[in-house]
Amino acid sequence: MEKEKVDVLIIGAGPSGCVAAAYLHNKGFSIKLVEKNKFPRFVIGESLIPRCMEHFEAVGLLDCLKAKNFEVKTGARFMQGSKVCEFDFSKKHTDGWDWTYQIPRADFDKTLTDELQKKGVAIDFEKEVVGVALADGISTTQIKDLRGHVSEIEAKFIIDSSGFGRVLPRLLNLDKPSEIPAHSSIFTHVKDVRRPDGWEGHRITFDIVSLETWLWVIPFSNGYTSIGYVGPTDYLESFEGTNEERLREMMKLSKHYLSRFEDLPYEFEPKMIKNIAKSVKQLYGPGYVLTGNSAEFLDPVFSSGVTFATESAHLAAKMITKELNGEQVDWENDYSKYMLDGVNVFSTYVKEWYTGNLQKIFFADTENPVIKSQICAVLAGYVWDKTNPFVKNHHRLVKTVAHIADMEKEAAANTK
Repeated sequence: MEKEKVDVLIIGAGPSGCVAAAYLHNKGFSIKLVEKNKFPRFVIGESLIPRCMEHFEAVGLLDCLKAKNFEVKTGARFMQGSKVCEFDFSKKHTDGWDWTYQIPRADFDKTLTDELQKKGVAIDFEKEVVGVALADGISTTQIKDLRGHVSEIEAKFIIDSSGFGRVLPRLLNLDKPSEIPAHSSIFTHVKDVRRPDGWEGHRITFDIVSLETWLWVIPFSNGYTSIGYVGPTDYLESFEGTNEERLREMMKLSKHYLSRFEDLPYEFEPKMIKNIAKSVKQLYGPGYVLTGNSAEFLDPVFSSGVTFATESAHLAAKMITKELNGEQVDWENDYSKYMLDGVNVFSTYVKEWYTGNLQKIFFADTENPVIKSQICAVLAGYVWDKTNPFVKNHHRLVKTVAHIADMEKEAAANTK
C-alpha cells in the first residue's frame, strides 16, 4: 500500500484547517491537508465575527481575503417586531478588530486554499479519511480517493478540522450530546434584486419571529443574500412539503423581509441541517487534537462557528509546534480548558437567548451603553477577556440584568 510520511496531517480544508496549515507551514513543518470535497463547495457559516480576523492576519491569510472585496460587517441588527437592537463592533468593551466579513463560504474557503497552494502547501481534495490507528506517538491514517484506491499517511500529529464531517469523533467514538436545545436550520441563497440602497441593503439582520425561531438575512457583496430560519427541530418539520415549500411558508412570518424576498427564485433547493449543536467527550488525545466544528459547534445565532474554528486551530498549531520541537505542552489547561472556557461563555448566551433572558436585555425600553458595550464584546468573539463582567460572570449576570429589565418594565406599567 502506498504510504506517505509527514509531520502533521490536517483533516479538512475549511478556515480551521487552513489557519492551522498556514501556521505550521510558516514554521517549516511538512504537512498534508486532506479534504473530502472538491472546492468550491457550499457550506454554512457565512457570517463572521471580528475575533477571527486576528487569526487570519497572524498566519498570513488576511491580504488574500481583503483582495476579494467581501461584504464588510461592522455589527449586527436584531429585530423583534417593531423593536430593534443594533450592535456596533467599534463600541465594544474589549480592544480588538471592529469589523469582519459576510461571505459566501464557497468563495471564501477557496480563496484560503488557493493561497495555501500558492505558498506550497500540499492539499489533496476529494480524498476521504476511512480509518486511523494511533500507536507509540505515531498515527497511521487510511485515505480513500474517488476510485476507491486506499493509501496511508503516517504523521506525528493529526489535526481534525473536518467540521460537520467530525471524522475523529466518529472514528474514535468521541461524540456526546450537546447541552444546547435541539434546533435545526433551513436556508438558501437568492439573487437580491430588491436590495434597498444604503446601509439597509448591506446590514446583517436577525429577525426574531418567536422566542425560539428567527430568520437570518446575510447580504453578500456579489449581489446575492443568504436567508435561513433557525428554530426547534419539531417546529421546522411541522411545515409540510419540500424544503422550498417549507422555507417559502416560513418567510411569511417575517413582516420586515417578506416583500423583499417573496417569489424570488432560490439559487438552490433549500438545505436543512438538523440538531445543529454538537459536542465531544474530549478535545485532544495522544497524537491528535480536534479543532473547529469537529470539536464543538453551538447554535449559529451569534455566528461563533468560524471564530471557534480559527481560535482552536491557531492555538493547536502553536502547541503542536512546541511539542514537535521537544518542549513540554499542557494540552489540558492550555488548550482544552482554554477553549472550553470560551465555549462555555458563548453557550450561556445561546441558552439565555432561547430562555428569553438575553432578548429581554436586547429589547429593553431603557438601554445601558456600558452593558451594551460589554455584551457587544462577547458577540464580537472576545469571550476570553475576564475584564469584561459579561465574560467573567456570564452564568449569573445575564439572568440578573434580565430580571432587572423585568422589574423596570413592571414598574413602568404600574405608573401608567
